[in-house]
Amino acid sequence: MELKELLKKAYELQGSDIFIVPGAHVTCKVKGTMVPLTDEIVKPAGTDLLVREAYEMARRDIAKLDEEGDDDFSFSLMGLSRFRCNVYYQRGTKAATLRMVAFGLPDPHELGIPDMIMDLARFRNGMILVTGPAGSGKSTTLACIVDKINRERDGHIVTIEDPMEYIHSHQRSLVSQREVPNDSPTFARALRASLRQAPDVIMLGEMRDLETIKTAITAAETGHLLLSSLHTTGAAKTVDRILDTFPAEQQAQVRVQVSMILRAVVSQRLVPKKDGGQVAVFEVMTVNPAIQNLIRDGRTHQIDNAIFGGAGQGMLSMDTELQRLCRAGTITRETALLYAVSPETLAKRI
Repeated sequence: MELKELLKKAYELQGSDIFIVPGAHVTCKVKGTMVPLTDEIVKPAGTDLLVREAYEMARRDIAKLDEEGDDDFSFSLMGLSRFRCNVYYQRGTKAATLRMVAFGLPDPHELGIPDMIMDLARFRNGMILVTGPAGSGKSTTLACIVDKINRERDGHIVTIEDPMEYIHSHQRSLVSQREVPNDSPTFARALRASLRQAPDVIMLGEMRDLETIKTAITAAETGHLLLSSLHTTGAAKTVDRILDTFPAEQQAQVRVQVSMILRAVVSQRLVPKKDGGQVAVFEVMTVNPAIQNLIRDGRTHQIDNAIFGGAGQGMLSMDTELQRLCRAGTITRETALLYAVSPETLAKRI
């Protein structure tokens, strides 16, 4: 089958990811279940052809893949969807993973994103982080927050992504969308340049390295609202990850900076439902004076308790949400305990 036919089939199945790996069927992940799209196993020559089709659709030179061993890009199929594509070599043969990104912007209510998270769009400055494992929907949550700001506020929004996923039209705000490496060679360079573009809001797809994190902190300190993501689980681990990026002699100063600029950390995970499929579970930490003190004093291990104790005051505990879903019959008790921050405590509460 041609790649276009496979992508159409995945779209009809309402899949999320398409995997093209030699020695296996072309496979689609549908609500957490792996579904084969081809009757036969694909050989290296077949994956090579499918990968080349993806490059043709994206009108992109395949030379970068041969030079670096992997490549990120995106492309669209009219009337179908956008696709975020990662192509790579494995065992000396080409392989690819394609993430399906629907045209238009997602509806946060349909996705189950709590109003508490959408209300974070009210902040005018500081840093808001959305965290979670790969494939947990961080980019979608960020896109929903950016869209809310775009619809409700005058200003200039700059997004920096690798690759670009959702397309934002100009509404009350102007939106400049930059893609790494097509529009700028690195995240850090694009972020530095954005500070000279009179932004009100900067959406940074991911904070990957020390230079990018330092520039992001500077952006948040100088009166901008900075939205970004990290591959961490939980607010405490997120703060620790930022601090651990810096040399030991700088960490005390960075703790003070982060305590002053951080506005909220959203952590999210997709967990399996009892009747099949997946459901998103969220944790929300909004930074109040108590949280500021914990960060500044290096007592991040107490943040989980502070979140649990702040329920109803702009906080949402991951374990409380798992307990709610378990009692509602959406997920099993075993699933709730598997994904819990504190399984022993949650077991007693359930």
